[in-house]
Amino acid sequence: MDQERLITYINSLENGDSALVRQIAAEARADYVPIIRKETASLLKTLVAMKQPAHILEVGTAVGYSALLMAESMPEDCHITTIEKYEKRIPIARENFRRAGMEERITLLEGDATEILKGLEGPYDFIFMDAAKGQYIHFFAEVLRLLPIGGVLISDNVLQDGDILESRFAVERRNRTIHSRMREYLYVLKHHEQLKTSIIPIGDGVTLSVRVR
Repeated sequence: MDQERLITYINSLENGDSALVRQIAAEARADYVPIIRKETASLLKTLVAMKQPAHILEVGTAVGYSALLMAESMPEDCHITTIEKYEKRIPIARENFRRAGMEERITLLEGDATEILKGLEGPYDFIFMDAAKGQYIHFFAEVLRLLPIGGVLISDNVLQDGDILESRFAVERRNRTIHSRMREYLYVLKHHEQLKTSIIPIGDGVTLSVRVR
């Protein structure tokens, strides 16, 4: 099976996002800002529509693209809290939320998620993890605390373009710490007694976890 052709075909079936969200995605790509891949975006929108959450938490705002994707599928009474520490992207994200008329429904918290998560009370019945991959395992304890029974945790970019399959020594030295931390994170998600987790090989890999107890 030609995987690239298959992905191209699947993406060709998309009925599209709003004109503004498409424009924000184009601007992000032009500025080399990493945003979630099209097939991952489709899954994220479907999961939000299915879960109908009251409170969404996003770890890793970038320029606000994925938050606005979720906003288009969330219920009218839902609120998104999103965290970003990269100072250059924060004003862009705020402006994008303003352009979308979402300033009242999306709260952007500035700073290191490690510290911000400790100060949140929750619960958040839908959490999207899309920050520095090497930090997922460090965020996990606080994220689990904020996730109620029945809550959904989505983590993006977990397969590292296939590097996750390789041994530590087959990975470039500069990527070895991230590689080992992501392997640890995936093991924890799959073996944690409070979670049921599926690893989905779309985009750069997504995990879908539900808190069951």
